[in-house]
Amino acid sequence: MAAMCVMGVATAFAAEEAKPAAAPEAPAATAPAAPAEDKVTGSISLSGYNRYIFRGYELSTHSAVIEPQLSVSYKGFSATIWGNVDTHQTQTQSFFPDNTTEKASHRSWNETDFTFSYTFNPIDKLSVTGGYIYYGTKYTKETEELFASISYDWYGKPTLTVNRDIRSYPGTYINLSLSHSEPVYKISTGDITLDLGASVAYFIGDGSYWKTYDSSTGAYTGSKYSALHDGMVKAGFTIPLGKGFSVSPVAQYIFPLSSKAKKSVDGNSYNPNGKLDQNFVYGVGLTFSF
Repeated sequence: MAAMCVMGVATAFAAEEAKPAAAPEAPAATAPAAPAEDKVTGSISLSGYNRYIFRGYELSTHSAVIEPQLSVSYKGFSATIWGNVDTHQTQTQSFFPDNTTEKASHRSWNETDFTFSYTFNPIDKLSVTGGYIYYGTKYTKETEELFASISYDWYGKPTLTVNRDIRSYPGTYINLSLSHSEPVYKISTGDITLDLGASVAYFIGDGSYWKTYDSSTGAYTGSKYSALHDGMVKAGFTIPLGKGFSVSPVAQYIFPLSSKAKKSVDGNSYNPNGKLDQNFVYGVGLTFSF
């Protein structure tokens, strides 16, 4: 099977949201930025998770991942750099370290992503963001995306994001997400919040890479993959530590949304990038905001 590329479809804050190792939903890389400010704002974070899941695809297993991120914003413009360090690379159905100079069982900084975006508010409570993402992956071809999102500042803050690969793996990834933070306990440094979130996504592959497995030919010669793809629910806490610092433990459950997303044919994944399984992602992040 061809080397993995989930990029045809974006976090930070994915394990999405931050592109937390799950992310899913890019990785955070695709999350709408804050309204325009007249001063430079940003954050530096370092997170650790039990695995890296991106858009439902398992990109690490039996290994901890470490994910640093730096974001800076000014008057609606934002720039983010995000990285993934796998402490013990292990092959999965969507990740093949032996196909590159990256070796299995070795620690590796195997991905560095750059995101540039602009956010504006056409009307009160409505945010519109457009941007560009570069995926610097060592384990597969590097690629690029354009994305656009619209978010309404209402309960659950519904956000619709569309990502389009413009380079290596033509495809479109459509994600609808909800998120909410509720203060639950007050301490000397501020309010501890309970952070809840959920998302569903649809993927449309339109490049030749996305042809599905056909039992009659014994190869990936079938129709191009298109399906309700991955879902995610998460819960966590944000605990203020003072002077701009906070710590955020989180747990996520990631799962396939349709029979096509989890389908196998003759022991082979119907999806050329690997079938989706149910996964739990948990970890903690330390953030300094300025």
